[in-house]
Amino acid sequence: MQSNKLRMAIRATAAVAVLGVAGQANAVNFNAGDYEMNLYGYGRLNASYDIDSDQALSTRSGSFDGLAGNDDAPDGHFGADAFQSRIGLTTMTPQGVKINLEGDFRGSGGGSLRLRHAYGEYNGILMGQTWSNFNSFVGNTSTLDFDSLPGLAGLQSRTAQARYTSGPLSVSLEDPQASIFGATEVTAAGVVVGTDANGDPIFAGRTTSSTQKDSLPTLTARLEDSAGGLSYSAAVLAHQIGYDDGTNDESSVGFATFVAAKMALTDMITIQGTLTYTDGANSYLYRSGENFGADSAYIDGSGDVENLSGYGGSVGAGINLGGGRSINIGYGLVEVDWDDAESDLGAAEVADESETNSAVMANYQWTPVQNVMMGVEYQFLQRDNVDGTDGDANRILFAAQYNF
Repeated sequence: MQSNKLRMAIRATAAVAVLGVAGQANAVNFNAGDYEMNLYGYGRLNASYDIDSDQALSTRSGSFDGLAGNDDAPDGHFGADAFQSRIGLTTMTPQGVKINLEGDFRGSGGGSLRLRHAYGEYNGILMGQTWSNFNSFVGNTSTLDFDSLPGLAGLQSRTAQARYTSGPLSVSLEDPQASIFGATEVTAAGVVVGTDANGDPIFAGRTTSSTQKDSLPTLTARLEDSAGGLSYSAAVLAHQIGYDDGTNDESSVGFATFVAAKMALTDMITIQGTLTYTDGANSYLYRSGENFGADSAYIDGSGDVENLSGYGGSVGAGINLGGGRSINIGYGLVEVDWDDAESDLGAAEVADESETNSAVMANYQWTPVQNVMMGVEYQFLQRDNVDGTDGDANRILFAAQYNF
């Protein structure tokens, strides 16, 4: 029982570090009969000032959507919200079963309760929704931006899954995450009135629906461990991507891999980084595409599914100044290879697709008392589209968080 509680504390501490929270994250512990209960969460204010175009999402995170070609966009935008605030409950049963339920308020664009975690775990077998197994926080740089840097290791999100963990090794079957460029069918036609987000013509009266299908779960395997001042993680992933439009029934196999590491150089300084490569699995290439995941494949002129590849990475440093103060600096980049799609489909079809997303984030965090964090962050976001259109934005982010 004590070892289970220790593992829970370690995981909670790791999650807090990823979100840029300085200070210790405690929970309200109590017993209900023979059940051990832990109530935890925080209230958080995020405020942002966009010096250039307005790139703020809910939680005031910076978005790459619409960033390319933003030179003439209005500048100077302020906003604030508390949507990142969350609450969670963990329960340990007398039989050693751990149950976790957690939510925040980022749902439906912000303000509605959103399910983050809902799972049970016993003897290394986990069932439910939690962080993807194709994910690691080991190499992440602490940022105030909730969505953080492009190129972090893996999905950086939660998904429904069945997972088995033994020591540092874990394997899982997960709900697949993928999209196929061009997997639509036309059910009506008329006069062309414009183009959609993929550059396809829009006809008056035309309706489209996705013909993509998921036939198999995603398979992942991850190794994560530490030795001395080095923490490291590596993972692989494979999934099937396909479509069926009633005439064509085609599919392809995509895969992805990442490595991540963090090294404590001294008691004050850490360096960390991540590298990811994908082939037919760009939904797992963090913050690629419009903002979170690019298309994993496309349908060529003959109806075959062709994989799209990509790569990304991040590097950063953390400096502990003492007295609850720290400085963190990070850079991340992702790039998707659209060359084959451009050749097969034509330049106009993929012109508006994001080819490269990158960001620099630097922050100062301060913990005046235990369980209270305040910080300020500078961000520089940049996006380049396939047709060469580009854009960038400068942002300032402020955060204040109160843990319980």
